[in-house]
Amino acid sequence: MKSLVLATALLFAGCATAAPIAPTQSASAPQRITGGVADNQPASSTDGLTIFRDVVYGHHDGMANVYDVIRPQNPSGAAVLYMVSGGWNSRWAAPETRIANFRLLLDAGITIIPVHHGSAPRFKVPEAHADVKRALRHVSLNAATYGIDAKRLGVFGGSAGGHLSLMLGLNGDDGDPAAEDPVLRGPARIKAVVAYYPPVDLRRMTGPNERFPALDFPVDQAAAISPILFVDAKDPVTLIVHGDADTLVPISSGQSIHDALKQAGVKTDMITIAGGDHGFTEPAHRAQATAAMAKWFKDNL
Repeated sequence: MKSLVLATALLFAGCATAAPIAPTQSASAPQRITGGVADNQPASSTDGLTIFRDVVYGHHDGMANVYDVIRPQNPSGAAVLYMVSGGWNSRWAAPETRIANFRLLLDAGITIIPVHHGSAPRFKVPEAHADVKRALRHVSLNAATYGIDAKRLGVFGGSAGGHLSLMLGLNGDDGDPAAEDPVLRGPARIKAVVAYYPPVDLRRMTGPNERFPALDFPVDQAAAISPILFVDAKDPVTLIVHGDADTLVPISSGQSIHDALKQAGVKTDMITIAGGDHGFTEPAHRAQATAAMAKWFKDNL
């Protein structure tokens, strides 16, 4: 019991969850909900960006799951899905508030797609993973609408978001052509991954957890959402960024997935932020990580 508590404490503040549901909208035309009215027209920001707001990609328990699309003025066709998740808690924020954090990518012509999933404490990690994988399929099916190439998709997140990013990258598939739900027929493939301080093995972290209630799910489900168990030679190029002063998710977690990917022959790199804590709260540490993340995507998408 003591080891379980310790392991779950190492989980971090970074993820959220929600389960997939049969779609109510067409897979070929994304719906944006504004004031209760379906609207497929994008809204332009003052920054020369085009924004699709609150695109509904599924529902869970009567609640809509959404993502935003922030398209630069001169899109290259590449896009990065950003996992909005801390402790598997997925807090909504207006897309305009995220522009500054992704300026390096937007200036390089890369579209940014913040993805929200069903959030803790109501939803657990398996549901969060199902949600974001559904979102990836929905984005792929609607790539032409957003002016992006479904074969040039990256994924990024930190902590719980890093965990979900690795799961999307390492556990891809081409969809189920026999599925009644058109979204589930779509591919879930990622070309490049960047994960900050990710937990990679949930098998010893599950169970009642006051700080991270998303971890309170049956232990027999943990293997199916542990990235370390999905490493193989076909995985996408992956960058791990971790601080050596992280007391929540120890750097050994990031090192283990990096080593496994390298051993499998996958193109991978790991950047250690000297003195970096969980969340890279020092501005210099955050800037170093952001620059590395942006370069990885610019070089590999």
